[in-house]
Amino acid sequence: MIQHTNATHGSNLGIDAQALWSDLMQTARFGGTPKGGIRRLTLTAEDKLVRDWFVQTCEELGCTVTHDSMGNQFARRAGQDNSLPPITIGSHLDTQPTGGKFDGILGVLGGLAVLRALHRAGYVTRHPIELINWTNEEGSRFTPPMMCSGVFTGVFTEQEVLDKRDRAGLRFGDELEAIGYRGSEPCGQHPVTAYFELHIEQGPILEAEGKTIGIVTGVQGARWYEVTVRGKDAHAGSTPMPMRHDALLAAARMIEAVSTVAVSHAPSAVGTVGLIENRPNSNNVVPGEVFFTIDMRDPDDAVVAQMEEELYSLLPEIAQRSGVTLEIVRIWDAPAVHFDPACVDMVETAAADSGYGARRIVSGPGHDAAYMARITPTAMIFVPCADGLSHNEAESITEQDAEAGAGILLKTVLKADAVFNAR
Repeated sequence: MIQHTNATHGSNLGIDAQALWSDLMQTARFGGTPKGGIRRLTLTAEDKLVRDWFVQTCEELGCTVTHDSMGNQFARRAGQDNSLPPITIGSHLDTQPTGGKFDGILGVLGGLAVLRALHRAGYVTRHPIELINWTNEEGSRFTPPMMCSGVFTGVFTEQEVLDKRDRAGLRFGDELEAIGYRGSEPCGQHPVTAYFELHIEQGPILEAEGKTIGIVTGVQGARWYEVTVRGKDAHAGSTPMPMRHDALLAAARMIEAVSTVAVSHAPSAVGTVGLIENRPNSNNVVPGEVFFTIDMRDPDDAVVAQMEEELYSLLPEIAQRSGVTLEIVRIWDAPAVHFDPACVDMVETAAADSGYGARRIVSGPGHDAAYMARITPTAMIFVPCADGLSHNEAESITEQDAEAGAGILLKTVLKADAVFNAR
């Protein structure tokens, strides 16, 4: 491989937009749905297929690909000084049950486009560059989300994640072994210099303002809860209304309370009930038990704490009035994150140098970058998605915006390569 200097050849580097878009469309076949989205839950057969594709494609670009004990994949492109910890980029390839083609996937394949650009130019950075595919970012099969970047950064222990079970009772560790992606390197024993993540915005702001690049300054705080409401199964035809202990009716009132709490902290707070299970789920039985989840978020941790306090007051009152019992458990607490100012400035400079319309923005959704920020300088890049729609099979972006985001990622990586561990 011919080694070049940044000053001489940096301007010759560019993203192959056609190859990036082809990668996006090709990987969409792994778990593709009739509506044009993707169902690629973590540690499934579809997940294994896209992981295998990732390995083959990165190796074709001269990278060495490994995976750690949590299945996190690392595609390493050697640098001029391989004693330096790598500059890392990445995101995730798993999706929601009815996910789109770009959520997380753009970050991985945009990172692949960066590796391809370096490879085609014969350009060797000072640092090694590593592209990461994080395991189970979505948290849709095994909760909570960002599970394995969480192990990597010390938020969760390896054993507690290995012992997690999905709603069907299947164990995370067993499923990881089944697809052949449990590695020997203990998760977290992998040095890094910095981390950058490209992602679709998953919101409407960039599109509404006509901006191409979001310079992400941080991630809002979030807390997740699991709620179980227990009443009493009874015959729908013979049980008088005043004598019922209807768990579903009580849950409905609680779900409305979640919305009420979030609205009371407008405009930034959000509250969502996205999963609900009704038992016995029969048309002529008064429901005896309901399980549902709550997702509460705000950029201010104090607001999130206040919303929790209000929930813990309102929901027991509803349970008592409805003649049911209530169990509520907080299963995830992710405080607000502020990204490294120098890394954010690198993204902002790259956007300005490229001439793209850009703005600073706070991320509503959580990302692996939120955990990586705990251990290394980190920043994110957003590009618009149509109508702000995400976690939906109709999720859509333009080829031009995909190229722009990958291009800013490339420029940012080169800036970081020049700045970090400078001699």
